[in-house]
Amino acid sequence: MPPTCSVLSAVYCLFDRYNVRDILANFYRIAVLSPALWITGGSRSGKTTRLIELFCEWTPVLGTRPNPQRGKKKTEKSRLKLQLTGTTTLIFAANSDNRMVLAERLTTTPQGQYSFYSTTPLGFFQDEVILFWPLLVEKLGLKAQFPLRLRPETEQELALALWSRDLEIHSLERPGISVNRRVRQVLDLLQLAALSGTSIEDIPQILQQGFDSRRQTIETLNQQIGFWLKQWQNWCLERGLLTYGIIADLYGQHLLHHPIYQKHLLRRYPVVLADDVDEYPALARHLFEFFLEQGKMAAFTYNPKGAVRLGLGADPNDLASLQSRCRVETLDSPQGLGKDLAQPILELVFENAIAFPDSLLFSPNIKSIQTLSRADLLRQTAEQIIAGVKTGQVQPDEIAVIAPGLDAIARYTLRELLNHAGITVESMQEQRPLVSSPLVRALLTLMALIYPGNGRLVHRDAIAEMLVTLSYEGNRELSTPVIDPVRAGLLADHCFVPDWENPRLLPVTAFPRWDRLGYQATQAYQQILHWIEVQQQQYQQRLLASPVVLLDRGIQQFLIHDSSLRPDQLSVLRELMETAIHYWEVQNRLQLQTGVTPSEQVGQFIQLLRLGVVSANPYPISSLGIKPGGVTLGTIFQYRASRASHRWHFWLDVGSPLWLSGGASILWGAPLFLREREHRPWTVEEGLEADLQRLRRIIVDLLSRVSDRLILCHSDLAVNGQEQLGPLYQLSVISNQDYY
Repeated sequence: MPPTCSVLSAVYCLFDRYNVRDILANFYRIAVLSPALWITGGSRSGKTTRLIELFCEWTPVLGTRPNPQRGKKKTEKSRLKLQLTGTTTLIFAANSDNRMVLAERLTTTPQGQYSFYSTTPLGFFQDEVILFWPLLVEKLGLKAQFPLRLRPETEQELALALWSRDLEIHSLERPGISVNRRVRQVLDLLQLAALSGTSIEDIPQILQQGFDSRRQTIETLNQQIGFWLKQWQNWCLERGLLTYGIIADLYGQHLLHHPIYQKHLLRRYPVVLADDVDEYPALARHLFEFFLEQGKMAAFTYNPKGAVRLGLGADPNDLASLQSRCRVETLDSPQGLGKDLAQPILELVFENAIAFPDSLLFSPNIKSIQTLSRADLLRQTAEQIIAGVKTGQVQPDEIAVIAPGLDAIARYTLRELLNHAGITVESMQEQRPLVSSPLVRALLTLMALIYPGNGRLVHRDAIAEMLVTLSYEGNRELSTPVIDPVRAGLLADHCFVPDWENPRLLPVTAFPRWDRLGYQATQAYQQILHWIEVQQQQYQQRLLASPVVLLDRGIQQFLIHDSSLRPDQLSVLRELMETAIHYWEVQNRLQLQTGVTPSEQVGQFIQLLRLGVVSANPYPISSLGIKPGGVTLGTIFQYRASRASHRWHFWLDVGSPLWLSGGASILWGAPLFLREREHRPWTVEEGLEADLQRLRRIIVDLLSRVSDRLILCHSDLAVNGQEQLGPLYQLSVISNQDYY
């Protein structure tokens, strides 16, 4: 045999031994025969599962290496190092909850050993801006300091302070909307513009054309809004402060087109997978187009009936333009009750059908609860849930109660009625203000007592509540406070000395009849008083490092040391600590410029929380891969965004007009920044049509997420006593109420 043949034979054997032929065949099939993939389909049609299949198929043959951090604790340093130096699969999800679920599913696959970086669009923009901050410092001539991201409540407070003088001249007030709310709307414009790829300089023109305002005063105000936003951006960048809007603007206007950044981006990510791109902003399309133009492998899933975040920066139609660059796979088999009920319900709601279709009237899957008052509706809804669970027809975690808007009364009533029957309730992202918790109010009162100059923030009732809250021993659900409300009121009346500079508590003997308090209450009060005195002394001696340390000490001493807290109470305390840590990080950054004393900072922090702008919703919101164990309670937006599905759905307030209204899920001015509009005026007719299209998507989406039974819950009168005649009112009069 000639030497050449021997060499070829040896090479062939090596190829055969290590399956290189199969690898090359796979690579050719993926890279040549299969371009980027566009997977389209309705809710629960298998799009995410198909994306995971592509991850398992592509990552072993496209240069993605095994994750060196697998099985180890992932620190922030190791994560950033892997992002910068490794080749990893880039995987996007619509929001943080979906991202955690998707990451858990990917990790459990056989190819989970390969490294991947899961993120959201906003999370990716933030990480990239921070990672490549030196490039931005050099390009924009910024001060070399590590960037610090502002939370929304801090952003609003600082912007209001920056614009306060101008606001007195150019009023932002509108009927029924406070100045704080208008400031938030102006800041949201920056984020909407940045996410759409629009520069700040174009915002006044877009507002002028979009709202078709020809009055000179409105035009001047629009120009002033543009000036304020540019001033705000410059002010933040000078101090190394970032907001989501500024981050998106820096990424879209400066970083994405930087040649050095593009080089690193291409080297780091050979594969890009994006789930639910109908929830992504237009800026994400620019990123994906860059990957596709460079020949990177990519796959996208798209739900034509999704668009949950339309109005919050998402631009589904703009993302849909990527479809022309991809090979299309359609997974459009209807799921859940939508297979049989979607079309007749849509006909009834949108085509003004006179009679109910038989598929609705005689369907065993659709029932109704009808009452006169909403109080009766909540009670009967709870009774039906209890009956279904007690008879074994359904488990609590297979039930979802969905409403267009859930007020505190509805949440409290349903939770109390179901908990009394032994059924737990899991509220989806119940964002109540931190200050609504007595634990938080007690800690804020402690801060005002220890840091001088905050006496105006302390009053008699707050002292009494603090004494009650801090005197629990053991389980707070099973025990009573050592200092009950009556004794706390007596102590507040006789032992609290209000003073604007130094409010203080006196010894228990200042109460002439202190013997009436009892031994346990007296001891508990003296312990609280002694702890406060020790902290005051340490503050005067400069041994109290920061208010964050004081909060931690108070939690350890009074709330966790001798008592057990519910998960929701722990969540509130975690959010309080996260808020406090962030607040003082920002204050420390600004302290040299402002010269505000620690006591003044404490006063500002207390007032910020009392405004109710900080809600209890700490990270992470939910545990990886763990489904809530009780009845799910959420709004339409929360439920759709979570991608959840259940056997039973209770559509609460089905006759409410809020089904047609976007409410808080639509930011002011959001339609003006959709790329398809090209700065055209936003008319009333377009607004009505957008509402109808959103309602159509809601109906189809929700019906796809319920498999066995839909219960329509309607009361003739709303909470405010008004008659409910919303767009789904016709559905609410289905007469069949026999469940069993």
